[in-house]
Amino acid sequence: MPASKAKRAEVALRRSEMLVMKIQGRTAMQIAEHFGISPGTARSDLSRTIRKAHALEVQDAQLYRYLQGARLEELLRAVMPAATAAEGPDIKAHEQARKVIADITELFGLKVPVRTEISGPDGGAIPFSSGEAAEVMALIDISDRDNAEIPTIDPDADLDDEDDEDDEDEDTEDEDPYLEDDDEDDGDDSA
Repeated sequence: MPASKAKRAEVALRRSEMLVMKIQGRTAMQIAEHFGISPGTARSDLSRTIRKAHALEVQDAQLYRYLQGARLEELLRAVMPAATAAEGPDIKAHEQARKVIADITELFGLKVPVRTEISGPDGGAIPFSSGEAAEVMALIDISDRDNAEIPTIDPDADLDDEDDEDDEDEDTEDEDPYLEDDDEDDGDDSA
């Protein structure tokens, strides 16, 4: 049977008070004693309250983003006619429109990362395409040396280290270095 509205309101009030007490530095045991509930219930209520507060923060941020986006679109509609006028666009309006579009793009996370070039020791460009671990390690190696050669990285090469580890495991099963040492030390160590 679902809890009554009065009971839900009481629990919600208790949980918000518990959160304030937790922020003040009280332990779950102290909070439980204050409300006359078990420490497990106090921890569970605190956990639910924190999750709910986080969800509300996310909703608030989304709502803010939506409202801010609507405001920016309204500004864009206001300056766009002057910025795109057929008889000669207004340069100031054009710049304002461009800035508003940039703000909208940033607000909604639509910016594309800027492509950059990595310079080698000689000042020339180093080819960097995939971001694979081997390629990144080669670039780090180059950055550590003054006159390093730029390595050629085969994009079709098999860079899967798992197969190599399996091969190493098979090799170590056949030759156990600890067994070899034991065989050689058959002599008496109590000399």
